[in-house]
Amino acid sequence: MSDNLGEVRPQVHTVRDFALRSGERLSELRLEYATLGEARRDSSGQIVNAVLWCHGWSGSCRQGPTLYGKAFGPGRPLDPERFYIILPTALGSPGSSCPSVSGLGPDFPRYGIADMVTAQHLLLTEHLGVRHLAGVAGGSMGGHQTLQWITQYPDFMDWAIPIATGPSTTGRVVGIWGLMSETIQADPAYQGGRYTRQPLDGLRRAFMGTYLWYFAPAYYQTQFRSPQEVMKGLENAGMGSEKMDANDVIWRNQAMIGFDVAADLHRVKARTLVVGVNSDELYPPAEEFIPVAMGIAGAKLFAFDSVLGHMANGLEIDKAGAIMDQFDEVWLGRHCKSCKRKQFCQDPIA
Repeated sequence: MSDNLGEVRPQVHTVRDFALRSGERLSELRLEYATLGEARRDSSGQIVNAVLWCHGWSGSCRQGPTLYGKAFGPGRPLDPERFYIILPTALGSPGSSCPSVSGLGPDFPRYGIADMVTAQHLLLTEHLGVRHLAGVAGGSMGGHQTLQWITQYPDFMDWAIPIATGPSTTGRVVGIWGLMSETIQADPAYQGGRYTRQPLDGLRRAFMGTYLWYFAPAYYQTQFRSPQEVMKGLENAGMGSEKMDANDVIWRNQAMIGFDVAADLHRVKARTLVVGVNSDELYPPAEEFIPVAMGIAGAKLFAFDSVLGHMANGLEIDKAGAIMDQFDEVWLGRHCKSCKRKQFCQDPIA
């Protein structure tokens, strides 16, 4: 966890009779979230310094200050001394409603990235009293959510930082998530989703295969010196599957496959900084994050090099720290009359 952030303490908000875009409904939607920093209000009582951080595929409300910890903390882009940072656990991820947490298993309704964002909008507006965000940001699946936010609710925020993401799920990315799910479903223990024990062999193989795309080829060349070491590394990645629920994984993968805001990028009003990793094999530049930047009017693009590939978007996010800091500092200067770097005034410019 980032220095001086303190402990992330999850809380839960419940929404009754939640309608999904599919037309299905959840009688009770559990939304887990945490917050960092203090809400500051203007003279009318409105919160003026809220920032929403959206986590990635395997994350929860804890992932921001851990995997992306180099972006969180005093003096960093996501500084709780300046911002009231809201960290939701997405619909479909354990902590919030999902097949395992709900107890519905394979009867849990299918959902999409848009449903995640609709649920977060309810959390902000109906529970936390946030009517407008200073900004929204997130990496990987969190980048999907960020793009969904700025196209679905284009007037709700001032700035956005989508990281390591693309405008829609097409081509090889469909295959990555789809094959992961099929590998799990092919395990006889899966039993059509009505398993009595987790299909651990299918989960392990699924994670091993998907792990190949999370790091750049150079990482495998430098990190592992023999075929045995490569396979051991993949086995270690597969061990992470022991903490996962098979239906949670498959439902979340389907949400990833269904993501598509490419035709809506023209609706974005937020000042947008697109961040990518040049060696990202999961969301490569030409096919994924460059089209995002090109599709949003006035968007800025920053990409950096790393042998870590996609994982660098979290582990080496400090490489984008200066541009991220400059980006939200411009916002800070535009919206405050007299603040200095470490402060946030309570008299914003209208």
